[in-house]
Amino acid sequence: MRWLYTLILWLLLPWIVLRLFWRARKQPEYLRHVGERFGFYAGAPQRPLIWLHAVSVGETRAALPLVKALREKYPQHRILLTHMTPTGRDTGEQLFGADVLRCYLPYDFPFALRRFLRHYRPAAGVLMETELWFNLIHECRRSQVPLYLVNARLSEKSAAGYARFASLTADALNELAGIAAQSEDDRERLLGLGARQVEVMGNLKFDITPPPQQFALGEKLRASFGTRPVLLAASTREGEEALLLDALGARELGDTLLVLVPRHPQRFDEVAQLLGRRGVACQRRSEGRPIDASTRVVLGDSMGELFAYYAACDVAIVGGSLLSYGGQNLIEACAVGKPVLLGPHTYNFAEAVRLALAAGAARQCGDVVAVLDAAAELLRDDGKRREMGKAALAFSQAHRGATETALRLVRF
Repeated sequence: MRWLYTLILWLLLPWIVLRLFWRARKQPEYLRHVGERFGFYAGAPQRPLIWLHAVSVGETRAALPLVKALREKYPQHRILLTHMTPTGRDTGEQLFGADVLRCYLPYDFPFALRRFLRHYRPAAGVLMETELWFNLIHECRRSQVPLYLVNARLSEKSAAGYARFASLTADALNELAGIAAQSEDDRERLLGLGARQVEVMGNLKFDITPPPQQFALGEKLRASFGTRPVLLAASTREGEEALLLDALGARELGDTLLVLVPRHPQRFDEVAQLLGRRGVACQRRSEGRPIDASTRVVLGDSMGELFAYYAACDVAIVGGSLLSYGGQNLIEACAVGKPVLLGPHTYNFAEAVRLALAAGAARQCGDVVAVLDAAAELLRDDGKRREMGKAALAFSQAHRGATETALRLVRF
């Protein structure tokens, strides 16, 4: 089946290139380092490497504790981070600077992957979360590079998609050197697809400690916001900002300041235009000035400051959950000790959401109106808000330890 998969990739190559240029219309960074996407790299590494693949922002942030642990355990090795998106690559630079190497992983063509493996010669590779690239896995096995899948999560929808290519998926899973899933449900789905052995490790995101400088920045942001209650809508996706604004128009949240932080930086200007068209008094974070009393919405148009936004708010709505995107990571908000509100769509983080709800760290609502009603209730009730914030912090600390499991799994 793999030869057929590869043939289809070759047939799709013109579309792949066109899509790259199409995405570059909004994010020109997609046209940088294009050669890397086909296995062409400069500057051979001077030290042995451990390679981690983190597709975009979420996976890169999740890799933080594992990168730190691998560097401590294998100080003679350097870390190579590969990405597929410019925002993932930028996040890697913000988190690690020059301490790690970074590049794009090639598309899943055998010739490109062989060039990548010959150039970097990694001692081992780690795929983060849900990356099953059939040729990549096979070429690593062929080149005797042990490749691990860690922090693995697999929704029912994704499992059904992989099941359509049952033999190809089973072969790939069994060419991996090891698999560690976030939850028992993820483990069962992977076993159902043909994996022979899967460990449960928990979620690496619980092991991320908010940096002290982010708390300091959060204090500065809060001071610039003034004394008003602050409602944060974090990591919002396309269509969710309009949904929130529509619902806010029909509700009274007093003098609450809404802070909107879109998930993708290429949408910052788009959201600013939306606010302008609606006549909403808005300031952008990039303006770097105190928030006027007349400002109703702050647009968080900055990268790498999400912990600071959480630290500066009273209540956090986690985006991606108001429309059917599957939700974004709620653990970061909990780690800062803030009450979390979620919409109905959270399948990407089903296990973390289940645990957070059981711990009283989060509330899940049926629609955006219910989310804002819950926000208004919490903003009025200091005691309930503090209680929920304490539960959120305790929840985030109670589930740490995934890094240790991953470290035991990755051997070379």
